[in-house]
Amino acid sequence: MNLSLRSSNTNRLRRRLGVAGIALAAAATGVTLAVTAPATAAPSAAPAAAPAAAAALPNGFRSVGYMPSWSGSVNSIQYSKLTHINYAFALPNSNGSLQAIPDPNKLRSLVSLGHQNGVKVSLAIGGWNDGNDSAFEALAGNSGARTTFVNAVMSTINSYGLDGVDIDWEYPDPGTSGNNFTALMQQLSNALRPAGKLLTAAVVSEGGTANGVQPAVFGMVDFLNIMAYDGGSPHANYDWSINAVNFWKGRGLPANKAVLGVPFYSRPGYLTYAQIVAMNPANANVDCVNSGGQQCYNGIPTIKRKTQWAMSNAGGIMNWELSQDTTGSTSLVSAIYEVASGGSNPPGGGGGAITGIGGKCVDVASANSANGTAIQLWTCNGSNAQQWTRSGNTLRALGKCMDIASAGTANGTVVQLWDCNGSGAQDWQAQSNGTLRNPASGRCLDATGPSSADGTRLQIWDCAGSSNQVWRLP
Repeated sequence: MNLSLRSSNTNRLRRRLGVAGIALAAAATGVTLAVTAPATAAPSAAPAAAPAAAAALPNGFRSVGYMPSWSGSVNSIQYSKLTHINYAFALPNSNGSLQAIPDPNKLRSLVSLGHQNGVKVSLAIGGWNDGNDSAFEALAGNSGARTTFVNAVMSTINSYGLDGVDIDWEYPDPGTSGNNFTALMQQLSNALRPAGKLLTAAVVSEGGTANGVQPAVFGMVDFLNIMAYDGGSPHANYDWSINAVNFWKGRGLPANKAVLGVPFYSRPGYLTYAQIVAMNPANANVDCVNSGGQQCYNGIPTIKRKTQWAMSNAGGIMNWELSQDTTGSTSLVSAIYEVASGGSNPPGGGGGAITGIGGKCVDVASANSANGTAIQLWTCNGSNAQQWTRSGNTLRALGKCMDIASAGTANGTVVQLWDCNGSGAQDWQAQSNGTLRNPASGRCLDATGPSSADGTRLQIWDCAGSSNQVWRLP
């Protein structure tokens, strides 16, 4: 393992306590850790039927959460705001068999509740495990053990009604280890994909060790969960995290397979986000607090900003981990959902029309979702081109944002549709007089003319509070 990488991960409490504890408990009690189907359960605990369809976010965007076996209740999960959940962790043996599933009844309940809500549930195998990846090294390097492992995975998936597997080998090193990881992932893909099951993997944020995941793997997986945490200063800051995803994209990972991981805990003290917010609810809106020294994490504004970026540049957001979140208005899962869904509330909700001068509606020209499409006034008709949602200070339609062309600030700069990117050109603040002010330019959304004719282009202009600058939001 790369020394600098290992140094940055040595105290990865998020995985160490649970996995190490499971292994020690099993050893202490003499449990036989074999790959066998779970004992026949009562009817209520039988594997749940697979969901008819995964929970949906616009454009296939994913919201992935890990649920540890050792922490949290499956009844507290906000299923309607997630698309995928990974149950952490099962551990492999060197011969390819799997150790006993920790808290199997919790997994059964998770699958049942997940499927009731259209959420895909996978089993995560591996984890930090005190940096001990010897079992993965051994099994991946032996063709017979790889076959045993694939058969064990398929048996477990079928026994619990799971939707797939998330391989969390931390970490295959470049060279022979990387070659063996590719061989293992190929065999898993050959078994899982024809069966309609998911194959994903959790990968290091960046650095030389990342080369242990060879580009050939990118075509074998549904997506990769990029662990963009436990690094950066301050911890998991926006720029460092975005650079981590761009690092993987630069290696050839398709954007729609790059899922940006975010932490629900602080460094260096490993306080959970819930603990931090319990100290002071205002902590939800900052990234660092002083508690026995500076503790840095991701508050709601940073989580939303990362999600906005990921919607245009990646395939989703992943979190470690669900039991560390709050509920209600400070929830980070809710913050991700709010941005990814365009501000709607589950189970799907919707937006509405923005009306202006003459009772006309704000409209995306020709219902065209291409970047640069004009935003105009048009007779209200209830079409999707006139359905707007608010997410923070952004206004969204057709999966994109209302944007000032080229981030211009001059009077008369036109307004258009563009990929949401969290820039100042997409920031619209509702004022008490009904205007929508863009702080970056200091100007207001304005109907050219003033006119209420169909096709009137929207622009920015000095704020005057006139009839062509007054808007009624959904």
